[in-house]
Amino acid sequence: MSLPAVLTLIADRKSGPLKPEAIDIARTLVKGNAPIVLSPGEAVDIPCPPPRPGSASIATIRATLAPCRVDALLLKTRGRRRAVLVADMDSTIVTGETLDELADLLGCGEEVAAITRASMNGELDFDTALEQRVALLAGKPASVLEQVWESVTLTEGARELVQTMRRHNGRTALVSGGFTWFTQRVAELCGFDENYGNELEIADGKITGRLAGPILGPDAKRDHLERLTSERGVQLRAALTTGDGANDIPMLASAGLGLAFHAKPNVRRIIPTQINFANLRAHLFAQGYHAKDFVTD
Repeated sequence: MSLPAVLTLIADRKSGPLKPEAIDIARTLVKGNAPIVLSPGEAVDIPCPPPRPGSASIATIRATLAPCRVDALLLKTRGRRRAVLVADMDSTIVTGETLDELADLLGCGEEVAAITRASMNGELDFDTALEQRVALLAGKPASVLEQVWESVTLTEGARELVQTMRRHNGRTALVSGGFTWFTQRVAELCGFDENYGNELEIADGKITGRLAGPILGPDAKRDHLERLTSERGVQLRAALTTGDGANDIPMLASAGLGLAFHAKPNVRRIIPTQINFANLRAHLFAQGYHAKDFVTD
């Protein structure tokens, strides 16, 4: 009979393989069974009993393994595969912040980046921060959007995550506080079923400094999650969400599996399930997928 919980360990491949010593330490902490290899040298599942009073917390396990650059996720065995994926874009599916990069090219990078930091750390409400940043772009040529797009880089594992979940009948959506100009292109590159963002108003080839529609902020992200699960005919516990900033917290907290991905400190304080070292492949390992089952084309 399988145990009701599983501790999944995922190594940062760029820093080296998942070492046997790290696995042994983790097994001791959770009193786990022999590891099940999900990807040689990268990820394992350790079946284990559920947490009990006095047992090692996930925070303790994570801190113990941090020097090895290994992520640890303590999850229920039942219902690991998720039917819906809702992902943030900037610093999650793509490596950078598209608005900050746009501002850099337009000469107002430092001002915009400072507002972005304040917003992502929860020091400034999202709507106000977005309006302030967009206003700084007023009168700038819209052609620079193409320049930013040329430098956009997908995070390692992004396409594997989306395509693998789609292959297994998952509904996938990119939901971003960034601009639809980018979400549409990133969604097509990764294969997301749907994408949503904020529409940047452009007139006569110039950015007006305004948005063309209502702001897509933290509550709207959660609303999209609720709508997508409802349309898919599943409960919120069947959803996986991922993101890094304060505006992602509502959807991360509402989903059955919300993963704070290389997240800001205030997000990590609130969301206990975290990927701090590994790439986006970790989201598949968290669901019990083996690397051999990943869709890589």
